[in-house]
Amino acid sequence: MKTPLLFGKDHPYDVIVCGGGHAGCEAALAAARMGCATLLLSGNLDTLGQMSCNPAIGGEAKGHMVREMDALGGEMALNADLTAIQFRLLNASRGPAVHSPRVQSDKKAYQLRMKHTLELQPGLKLFQATVERLIIAADAIVGVGTQLGIEFYSQTVILTTGTFLRALLHVGQNQSEGGRMGDMSAKGLSASLQQVGIELGRLKTGTPCRLSGRSLDFSQLLEQKGDAQPTRFAFYDTRPQEALFHVEHSHCQQKRLGWPPHENQVSCWSTHTTEATQALIEKNRHRSPLYQGQITGTGPRYCPSIEEKYARFNEKSEHRLFLEPEGRNTDEWYINGLSTSLPFDVQAELLLTIPGLEHAQITRPAYAVEYDFAPPTQLYASLESKKVQNLFFAGQINGTTGYAEAGAQGLMAGINAALKARGEAPCILKRHDAYIGVLIDDLVTKGTREPYRMFTSRAEHRLLLNHGSAQFRLYEHAQRLGLVPKNRLALMQQHVADIHTWREYFEHTPSPQHSLALSIRQGQLPSLPEAFLALPAETQSETLYQVTYKGYREREERHLRKFEHLDAIKVPQHFDFSKLPSLSSESRQKLSAIAPSSLGQASRISGITPADISVLMIYLQRTKEVDPRTRALPSQST
Repeated sequence: MKTPLLFGKDHPYDVIVCGGGHAGCEAALAAARMGCATLLLSGNLDTLGQMSCNPAIGGEAKGHMVREMDALGGEMALNADLTAIQFRLLNASRGPAVHSPRVQSDKKAYQLRMKHTLELQPGLKLFQATVERLIIAADAIVGVGTQLGIEFYSQTVILTTGTFLRALLHVGQNQSEGGRMGDMSAKGLSASLQQVGIELGRLKTGTPCRLSGRSLDFSQLLEQKGDAQPTRFAFYDTRPQEALFHVEHSHCQQKRLGWPPHENQVSCWSTHTTEATQALIEKNRHRSPLYQGQITGTGPRYCPSIEEKYARFNEKSEHRLFLEPEGRNTDEWYINGLSTSLPFDVQAELLLTIPGLEHAQITRPAYAVEYDFAPPTQLYASLESKKVQNLFFAGQINGTTGYAEAGAQGLMAGINAALKARGEAPCILKRHDAYIGVLIDDLVTKGTREPYRMFTSRAEHRLLLNHGSAQFRLYEHAQRLGLVPKNRLALMQQHVADIHTWREYFEHTPSPQHSLALSIRQGQLPSLPEAFLALPAETQSETLYQVTYKGYREREERHLRKFEHLDAIKVPQHFDFSKLPSLSSESRQKLSAIAPSSLGQASRISGITPADISVLMIYLQRTKEVDPRTRALPSQST
């Protein structure tokens, strides 16, 4: 049924999403696909799904999250694959648990395809307006006000503001307002957030200059080709091929932008800085706003500007740089590794010191951007605010950096806002379920004071979280949520069943000396049954992974079971930790600040000891706040 754009108190939505970056796109699509009347508000509809920094999706652990999003029904994986211009599998020389897919996408094609997907999504409306204030009633959000004076009302609201809250751009001493060069700054919303008691901090990120490809000397650059056998993000074994390029819309078929994955890959190139680069930066360091005190926000530890790299690693004169094409139909190139906020004249001079870039023409200057964020310990694991009911946060407003981190949060915020609007319990992914669970638990439990980036090392159970197992791990969640179409869900169910069946077959079928499984674990791959080889490649690969690493996986699962019951012991929502005199003052303060929802979450708070957890457990049992039959805590030795 077609309906016009609704606004005003008498026409509330189920979910309103404020912001159209990677988090906002995933949030809006998830909510609409779950049957909610959804509105996406963006200050500029022409930049929905924009890749503001490098034109790449995935990478270490990020690639795992993109595949997890696909298993749950998100859009990023498919959008990246169908606009990809290069595929690479990172960490390929290491164990398969840390293999990480990465895709170089055509920047404009990615953005246009995502925008078209949003436009065609039933139940979702788009409107260009900047949100300036929250409308609150009885400690709950009921709507938002825009710069146009138009008010929109909703049961739930998701803020995905990216780098736009009170955003300030820096190029040397030059400052201008904007969350991205050429875009505006959202100034009113920060004050509205503070008025309802939400704490804000200040972060900084940056981007390198862009170059004209015809001005590069490729004879001095090292070529990096894509993988001959690409590792794609989306799971094609569980979706019909004819559904990839077309989408039903009204009475006709509309074809979205895209091409078959791995078709006509392009090359990236690498070079390096030199001693002359280092000398020039040291000579001009005082001109950087980072060192003049103009920039007060904390920058990303793992993606620092070039002037920060030389400050931290002064003994190293060379740093690798990667030249990445921004698309097939543009001659602009991105210099990965040369982010800076130095003045433009220094940026131009820097290029003269880098092999292959001596004659490079800058098309867009590098810059830093400062913006407000809301420390994420103010959120529940559902990404709902502890201060304002029905208000959700996702993406860089929570202190993260990166497209996959933003998209993953957006997907979960969209899911949980939809569930809240329907009066259902939230979906909480645990740390052993998915890297998305690790990401959100780290944010809401430990918080961050610098831009957070996901790595495989952040997951204590990463042997259980290999990227190929995403459908196997998350099938039950996908089944409950209804984001995945029924025909694909049936294929996912078959995928899971086949893995169980063949895993048992290999364990219990003898070979000449022992079981087939033991032969596989010893690296003596036996002749595999034709029925197994007829299965989709994804099913074969995951089955062999689980058989090969059975011992290691079982060890991880045993360790997991020792502590898993702690997450099942819930702490009342408004529990008063000051009532526990046996805890130190520091522990009471930390527990009160985080307000953990379970003993498991409490145990992961920095500085909280096993003894603190024992005290809390005993108190909850004595006051009958938890079931006294709950299993005892693991000993401190475990």
